[in-house]
Amino acid sequence: MGIKEVLGFGSDKKIRYAIVGAGDIAQEDMMPSVKHTGNSIMTALVTSDPKKAKELGAKYDVEANFTYEEFPNAIASGVFDAIYVAVPNWRHAEFVIPALRAGIHVLCEKPMEVSTRKCQEILDVAKTSSAKLMIAYRLHFEPGTLSTIDLVRSGKLGEVHTFASTFAQQLSTSNHRAHSGDNAGPVLDMGPYPVNAARYIFSDEPTEVVSAVGSRHPEAGFDQGFDDSVAVTLRFPGNRLAQFNLSYYGGPVNSFVAVGSKGSVMLDPAYMFGQPVEQTVSEGQNKTKKSFKNTDHFGGEMKYFSNCILNDTEPEPDGEEGFADVRVLEGVLEALKSAAPIKLPSFSRTKRINTEQQKMELRAVSTPDLVNTSNPAKGVEKQAKN
Repeated sequence: MGIKEVLGFGSDKKIRYAIVGAGDIAQEDMMPSVKHTGNSIMTALVTSDPKKAKELGAKYDVEANFTYEEFPNAIASGVFDAIYVAVPNWRHAEFVIPALRAGIHVLCEKPMEVSTRKCQEILDVAKTSSAKLMIAYRLHFEPGTLSTIDLVRSGKLGEVHTFASTFAQQLSTSNHRAHSGDNAGPVLDMGPYPVNAARYIFSDEPTEVVSAVGSRHPEAGFDQGFDDSVAVTLRFPGNRLAQFNLSYYGGPVNSFVAVGSKGSVMLDPAYMFGQPVEQTVSEGQNKTKKSFKNTDHFGGEMKYFSNCILNDTEPEPDGEEGFADVRVLEGVLEALKSAAPIKLPSFSRTKRINTEQQKMELRAVSTPDLVNTSNPAKGVEKQAKN
């Protein structure tokens, strides 16, 4: 008997979600996308901000509101089947672990946690849980990204051996990321994107952090307890290298180029959303460009996860995928401190992106008015994303 029969799910069944954390990413991106999925609904909100609880609860017709301290009561309430975790990086395990223990499905934002130790704690609980765990790698469902992965896998570019990327933004000094040290610095907060991209381009795992160099800009106005700009080189098996730059003090850019023996492909934007994804393929002197419509990344990933729950299938970007990136990012932070190369512990990924099954093409949604929060980037105002 399948999960649909066990739980009484019909064809119109919707997975009920509690949104844990009501900051910018939850309000700006996930909340307006939940209804858009067609198979998900928001029935609870977990936040210790009364203003957010009242206004967002009314706006989205949320059945129940809980504070962070009331999370055990929330789990016992029976008003949701799954949670979307969007609290600061170092608080993920605090909510993920008790939810999994209670059989509540978990969609957790990146990074999975701030250390491999914390990630392993989550993985250990997930192994014994009846619930599913997915890490919110929204680009694993984005058409332009999947097209690029298909191109690399086709062999058209030859042996792809070099990956280079830059991801930068001007972070507002009022955002908690500017004052929370390495736990919310660019390595853990922005680093998952190029690390994950290098891993899905090479379909492999890095073996060494060859170098990691950081700089701190007092004029940025951040606490000087972390490097606000970082340059990293990773070594992959087969003489392949990945290099990327991260910055909280740079003009907005997010792109990557993958170079092979017969050609190259560039993706821009590679990590953010709100505009079409442009793919440029170079073969000798010939260049071809293809544009992919901006899509609803957040609705797409939630729709996929809800489908996994409804159909009792395992999500691809699971806890192991989250661990894989934190393993590398932990090495980067160690290399920054030691100013020396860091050999990474042996690791092998058991699954990769299925480009045919994971593509999501929901139309983009508009940014709503935010309650007691703001976009972390300096100078970013409300914008339509369609």
